[in-house]
Amino acid sequence: MIWTLKIKLVFGLYAKDRWEGTLEIDSSSTLDELHGAIQDAVDFDNDHLYEFYVSRTARSRERIRYDDDNEEIFTRTIESIFPLEKDGKLFYMFDYGDSWLFQVSRSRKKPFSSEAGVKYPRLVNELGEKPEQYPVWEE
Repeated sequence: MIWTLKIKLVFGLYAKDRWEGTLEIDSSSTLDELHGAIQDAVDFDNDHLYEFYVSRTARSRERIRYDDDNEEIFTRTIESIFPLEKDGKLFYMFDYGDSWLFQVSRSRKKPFSSEAGVKYPRLVNELGEKPEQYPVWEE
């Protein structure tokens, strides 16, 4: 089934504007595949470490981590994470130096069967201006 996810930029060292995207993705996709879809949505170079975690807030110490160390990003599927526990939120952290942080939430749109000829995942809507991963510095 195809799920609709909202991807919202929470923080980034070079973030200037708000950005939010709507992504359609197969619910059986792994977190690693979701990572790739988010990278494509914001036009980032996939050149840094990343993790997903579930917590009450972006800065909560108590969290369930899915990362390279426990290899859960390669086996954990989106449909195994949702629905989240009460007050739980899914976050995606990319590049620990520049701290690109996104909140991922499932939309209320009903899951649907994939359409013939449509390639998933796909970005279907966005609000705001995409963040620039490496801004040009004036010297």
